[in-house]
Amino acid sequence: MSDLKDMILVPGGTFSMGSDRHYTEEAPAHRVTVDPFRIDVTPVTNRQFRAFVTATGYVTTAQIPPDPKDYPGAQPQMLYAGSLVFTPPGRAVDPKHWSQWWSFMRSADWRHPYGPESNIDDLDDHPVVHVAYADALAYARWAGKDLPTEAEWEFAARGGLDSAEYAWGDDFAPGGKHRANTWQGKFPVQDLCEDGFSRTSPVTAFPPNGYGIHDMIGNVWEWTSDWYIACHTANPAKACCIPKNPRGPREEESYDPCQPSIRIPRKVLKGGSHLCAPNYCRRYRPAARHAEPIDTSTSHVGFRCVVREPQSLAEAPGPR
Repeated sequence: MSDLKDMILVPGGTFSMGSDRHYTEEAPAHRVTVDPFRIDVTPVTNRQFRAFVTATGYVTTAQIPPDPKDYPGAQPQMLYAGSLVFTPPGRAVDPKHWSQWWSFMRSADWRHPYGPESNIDDLDDHPVVHVAYADALAYARWAGKDLPTEAEWEFAARGGLDSAEYAWGDDFAPGGKHRANTWQGKFPVQDLCEDGFSRTSPVTAFPPNGYGIHDMIGNVWEWTSDWYIACHTANPAKACCIPKNPRGPREEESYDPCQPSIRIPRKVLKGGSHLCAPNYCRRYRPAARHAEPIDTSTSHVGFRCVVREPQSLAEAPGPR
């Protein structure tokens, strides 16, 4: 049985998913319906993930050397345990080449988010990072929960504000105050840290949305259970046929067409992160979405869980 004490009941309903105003993969905006569900009030934290690892002895994907057969043509000396870490380049760079600020760092993992010399000693209340899809799913199952679908995640992120740009309305910084951990300044060279943080932040550092949920925007991207394709399905011809609890495309549709020799399926990430900046990645919005290979972990991707148990939803108390 799931422990629901740190979860919020989201009422469910019909809403406009996606957007026609930003990136092509968010389009077209379309109507969908989701049933009520509970969702974690915050992303899973380092404290929570540590409890899971302590109880189970779980080893994350980033702590295991890659299998050579999954990466044809890769040099053997490059197949070591590690994860992708963001490091500001400190100079002007071509924004088309992400390898200038991302590096696959040996021994980077959830306990060592910025490399082997780093630690999470003072980051108990920060979101766990360097978790691949299998790691997030393993935690969710251990907790008696699941990962949200893209539709569930987006509905929860909107906080009852259908079609609003952000999780709190249409103004990015109401009254001049930041409502999420994002990048201020010219990415990837300079973060002005006007929101108070240069990397991840405590999961309750910013106000919750209308449903009482924290960090649905910014801080870290979050895994969903849906396979990724680079568009949404349009509205059905008849209003009576609005999709209910949609589950996305098939796995085989999620492979990256730009890398035909590497058949690693991709899941949908939602929410943006502390690295999202107006000049580079305006994905700190509920409608925004991004593809992530299921074997990949980074220093800006985490997750949260849901529960879809009707009897529990009706009877369980709210968060405390």
